[in-house]
Amino acid sequence: MNWAAARIGGRFHYGWLVVAVVFLVLLAAAGTRATPSVLMVPLEHQFGWSRATISLAISVNIALYGLMGPFAAAAMQRFGVRPTVLVAVGTMAAGVALSSMMSAPWQMVLIWGVMVGGATGVAALSLSATVVTRWFTTHRGLAMGILTASSATGQLVFLPFLAAIAQKHGWQSVVLVVAAAAVVVLPLVAFLLPERPTDVQQRPFGEAHDAPVAPPAPHQNPLRIAFDALTSASRTRDFWLLFFSFFICGASTNGYVGTHLIAMCGDYGMTEVQGASLLATMGIFDLFGTTLSGWLSDRFNSRVLLFWYYGLRGLSLIYLPHAFGIDFFGLPIFAVFYGLDWIATVPPTVRLATDVFGKERAPIVFGWVVAGHQLGAAFAAFGAGLLRSSLGTYTVASMISGGLCLVAAVLVLRINRGPRAVTTLAV
Repeated sequence: MNWAAARIGGRFHYGWLVVAVVFLVLLAAAGTRATPSVLMVPLEHQFGWSRATISLAISVNIALYGLMGPFAAAAMQRFGVRPTVLVAVGTMAAGVALSSMMSAPWQMVLIWGVMVGGATGVAALSLSATVVTRWFTTHRGLAMGILTASSATGQLVFLPFLAAIAQKHGWQSVVLVVAAAAVVVLPLVAFLLPERPTDVQQRPFGEAHDAPVAPPAPHQNPLRIAFDALTSASRTRDFWLLFFSFFICGASTNGYVGTHLIAMCGDYGMTEVQGASLLATMGIFDLFGTTLSGWLSDRFNSRVLLFWYYGLRGLSLIYLPHAFGIDFFGLPIFAVFYGLDWIATVPPTVRLATDVFGKERAPIVFGWVVAGHQLGAAFAAFGAGLLRSSLGTYTVASMISGGLCLVAAVLVLRINRGPRAVTTLAV
């Protein structure tokens, strides 16, 4: 138990301070993940790299970010949340700083793709799911919504600022600023993030005093924990419905809009700062939309919520190519409409995963679902880059992304409809 936790007493529940600390960790990771979209045009101009080449590094980053999820959740069970996060954030800061010296495409793939992608994969949705299931029995949706919104807030805080730095001081200054932001959160994790509520003599928020105590952490290898969870979960239809719907979620957010919107705005004569400001505006609305989604997932059917989220997102993406041709109101309408729905899918998806697979294993299973999310994002990041390079426009990519969202809206209605094949998974 750390010294700060020891001094927390009275009626305050420490779980909310844990949410605040993890929010800042995810904020720094979100800013790191958003940085390549700011670097795309400067790197293209300085080194002559094509967008397809830069998109390859970004797609590797996104894929590893997702694939790390289940192993990160298993490592948190085996070794603890605090040491796992400390190693990840330290690696992330070192990798971003090291990228200021890169001069060849393979170096970007190695540093931003492998090193930074793997590190940010720990400070991701699996961390949120682990913290929420450990510290909360009630208000899980609200807590998850707040943590998920950190990704949007990361864009809000970082993107316009980083784009301005890139224009005035060059892309090397951008990566140094991002590395410094990651370093700042390290002492917060070291001193303010206990492992479980019992470390501060508390129970999970909303849990009855006579409820059974959570089982001790497993002593297996994290690789075995992660793959055992996958083996059991993959035998159920619900897992694959969650996986493929989240694949489409990643393809239509991080992979396409998050990676290519700034470059797309450049195709229509907008500056990098204007494109980044558009993403930041979407981030403002997603901060509210995702937090509200968490509140709604505590009260309404998660399948129905997901149906509306995916359906409305699909319509907004189909509208996007036309938005650039509408004076004044075109892009603001898209920013508000799409922003409210950016990652609002996460809280109800976590809720469904917990309902199907149980409290203890849900974070690991959700980690595999997040892997699907990031594989979809990697697919869209690279695929949209190829389409832009070959066709000279992003219109086809927008239509494909919107159509996939409409497919996801139908898929989610089938999740957790029949008898549950898995309620708990053996450790």
